[in-house]
Amino acid sequence: AGSVAAMSDLAVMLEKGEGGPADLPRAVALFDQAAAAGNVPAMRNVAIGYENGVGRPADAAQAAQWYRKAADTGDPQAMGFLAVLYLQGTGVPKDLDRAVRLLQAASLADNVDAEVEYAIAMFNGTGTPKNQPAAVALLRKASRQGSAIAQNRLAWVLINGMGTPVDKIEGFKWHLVAKTS
Repeated sequence: AGSVAAMSDLAVMLEKGEGGPADLPRAVALFDQAAAAGNVPAMRNVAIGYENGVGRPADAAQAAQWYRKAADTGDPQAMGFLAVLYLQGTGVPKDLDRAVRLLQAASLADNVDAEVEYAIAMFNGTGTPKNQPAAVALLRKASRQGSAIAQNRLAWVLINGMGTPVDKIEGFKWHLVAKTS
């Protein structure tokens, strides 16, 4: 019936082979159609396809373009993905300031992956002033949200006293939590 949300959902199912055999060419066509009609999850999936060369030739510039379209709608997941491209200079010129602004915005929307990347940037002073205590606080938040990456990094900073007093007991606790995640 022309529902762009249904097109995007069906494309995910076809890509994964849920409910029937996988059909990547049809999935890509549906993602493209839904993205062109403004469906944000489809825009993200088009970008991911270009970034990873899934169902289409790898093209980092096209990936960045589609992540930007989704990010411009306020999508925190796309903001985080686009920020990583700016951090690396992949498909876009390397721009640490823009990357950090995107990570901040995505972090404020509780995107756990962006919280981890933003914490790392603050920890190292990459594109933002070095602020290890704030980075530790953000790692704690992301750890409580279930990010195994954040849990491992938090364990490391607690055990080594980086930006926070040494707390080996809590550090080992987070290390164990990350191993069971």
